[in-house]
Amino acid sequence: MSIKKSILKEIARTYDRPMEELDAKELYNAVSSAVMRKVNETYVSCKQKRKEQKTAYYMSAEFLMGRAIYANLKNLGIDEKVFELLKSHGISESVFEEIGDAALGNGGLGRLAACFLDSAATLGKNLDGYGIRYRYGLFKQKFENGFQKEYADDWLKWGDPWSVRSERDRRVVEYKNFAVKAVPYDMPIIGYGGETVNTLRLWQSEPICEFDFEKFDCGKYSAAYADRQRAEKISAVLYPNDSTLKGRKLRLIQQYFFTSASMQDLIERAKSENRDLSKAERFAVVQLNDTHPTLAIPEFIRLLIKEGFSFDDAFDVAKKVFAYTNHTVMSEALEKWETKLVKGLIPQVYVVLEKINERLKSELKETGADEKNRLIIADGFVRMANLACYCGKAVNGVAKIHTEIIKADTLKDWYELYPEKFFNETNGITQRRWLLLANPSLADFITNLIGDKWITDLKELEKLKEFLGWANTMREFYQIKKSNKRQLSAYIKQKEGIEIPNEFMFDVQIKRLHEYKRQLLNAFSIVAIYNGIKDGSIEDFKPTAFIFGAKAAPAYTRAKAIIKYINEIAEKINADQSVSDKMKVVFVGDYNVSYAEKIVAAADVSEQISAAGTEASGTGNMKLMLNGAVTLGTYDGANIEIAESAGEENEYLFGAKADELAAVKDSYDPKAIYESDPVLRAAVDTLIDGTFSDGGSGMFKELYDSLLVGASWHRADNYFLFKDFQPYLKTKLKLNSEYGTVGFLIKSFLNTASAGRFSSDYTVSGYCRDIWEI
Repeated sequence: MSIKKSILKEIARTYDRPMEELDAKELYNAVSSAVMRKVNETYVSCKQKRKEQKTAYYMSAEFLMGRAIYANLKNLGIDEKVFELLKSHGISESVFEEIGDAALGNGGLGRLAACFLDSAATLGKNLDGYGIRYRYGLFKQKFENGFQKEYADDWLKWGDPWSVRSERDRRVVEYKNFAVKAVPYDMPIIGYGGETVNTLRLWQSEPICEFDFEKFDCGKYSAAYADRQRAEKISAVLYPNDSTLKGRKLRLIQQYFFTSASMQDLIERAKSENRDLSKAERFAVVQLNDTHPTLAIPEFIRLLIKEGFSFDDAFDVAKKVFAYTNHTVMSEALEKWETKLVKGLIPQVYVVLEKINERLKSELKETGADEKNRLIIADGFVRMANLACYCGKAVNGVAKIHTEIIKADTLKDWYELYPEKFFNETNGITQRRWLLLANPSLADFITNLIGDKWITDLKELEKLKEFLGWANTMREFYQIKKSNKRQLSAYIKQKEGIEIPNEFMFDVQIKRLHEYKRQLLNAFSIVAIYNGIKDGSIEDFKPTAFIFGAKAAPAYTRAKAIIKYINEIAEKINADQSVSDKMKVVFVGDYNVSYAEKIVAAADVSEQISAAGTEASGTGNMKLMLNGAVTLGTYDGANIEIAESAGEENEYLFGAKADELAAVKDSYDPKAIYESDPVLRAAVDTLIDGTFSDGGSGMFKELYDSLLVGASWHRADNYFLFKDFQPYLKTKLKLNSEYGTVGFLIKSFLNTASAGRFSSDYTVSGYCRDIWEI
């Protein structure tokens, strides 16, 4: 049956009304359900085939999938037919823009996981995901008087037609004083071409006892619902605030919830297929996406012991099955849990952790290696990165410089012991979403020039260089960018109420709000440019729109202060008619995957300005590069590889390198720089001189002090904003002076043509080759 007939049949079956009378939600569910029926045969076939093959399991606390419908229609090659059907009933293909994103992730970590699933399915590789089906995702972000306010993101109000509840595979997860059910919802991951369909299995926490009638009859009404409330909060929200003991406890409960359910699932699946668990490495490999899923290791060992294995035999199996990806050098991401907390919540796992720790001590003693920094249980904490490094078969970084840093610093004690375990797998993005779907005009332009092989082999983009300098080609490339900017301008006006002339240069910084990503440095530079235009020291400034998109963790007060500060800057500059033809500033609200798709297609400049040595890789830099934005960035993460690929002369890199910052960190004096640089000082002083208001919160003074005084937990200007300020400002002004020239257009074109190596297809292929052996 054709997809058009299937959709019409689904509408008749479910709603019994003409298509044109359906609202967006009804139409979304009808089309999605019809597509699910279409892929079911392939889905079942793929599941059957893998029973005799090896499968990689990607375990992640985040899967930032975004809106599924457009991507799935595109990957199946039926998007045009579906849109034709809609159009014939007077319905725009943009109708599904109303559907909210599945925001089950915070940023790059979750989006990377989503890209990997897409790439593996497209490559025909067996890769399934395991995670949590959060009820409310991240959060909806709104600005009230410039302050970020968080609201529940009820993504399930649109329905979830892309997931299938698999009741028969439910598992029981046991804690010391209670237990919950883990019920899986399976989302098909459709590869481009539709030949392979893998699975993202997300666990939902539910009570063992839905409702206690006895307690209710006794008048204990709240107690009657207690089990349900306790269970539902486990999978309610991504990353509860861990600044309190209750928050840390809930995080640990969450992590054990999905790791235990997943390991039970893996073992039960193997048993049902008559697999030999003693040779689990032949049919399974488990990739830990950062330290959040690391409890899977002791849980796997515990479950094997229940199957009759000795501890030593179970440990030996685990060492061949698990692999660990380190995504950051930030200490807060190298999780450690209070021993009392672990022992009090999951004592059965703590027993296994103690045995692992004793085995580690014994091995270190035999080899004469120092225990310092290597023990898993020490000083009242359980250290998850140590657990992952010791018990896994592989450890990898996610960019060349990042991998070298973890070998030389972050995880150096483990690299010294096991150098053969360490690999680099530079992150990547899927071109199907971030070019084919996000930028159809540019995608068509590329296909017309070099054919469509780039959709599954992004290195084909190198062929674009043959057309470099062709007048008609460059003109068309320019017009596509201009059209995308016009569309983004209209969208921003609709959503944010701010009008940006599309002839402005679009300077973009879109990423999670964190101090190390240095949105504050960008803000200071904007203030300095504004001051320079006003006093005449900056002349001939090309009109520029500075566009920010980011969410700050609800408990991250300093990050939220930076958002407020940028919004204050935006309000002042946008209201100043004397610079209205030169500058606009906008912080878009509720930044998510769907918003990002529009921004990356329109951006001229990609701000990647983290302090060197802090950003492991970045993937936003790759998305923007692929769509023809030049990188304004530091020598950090994948920026270095981007510059290698496109040529450093085609990017705008600046600032101190990682080794230079490491050399001065103990003697660094930001106050001396502040006092000697009047341009910097004028910008920084706007935090405290009354130029901008923080609503009496004291936020701006705390930001100011963090840069000049420091705090008990960090030195002043911990991320070297002052050191990099002048190089950054000079490079930014140089870039601005070159915008609009033929040379700048060529740089933009070369960025797209040189982005091939950053496909997640190649990253996944690297994992398959180096680590997963698939």
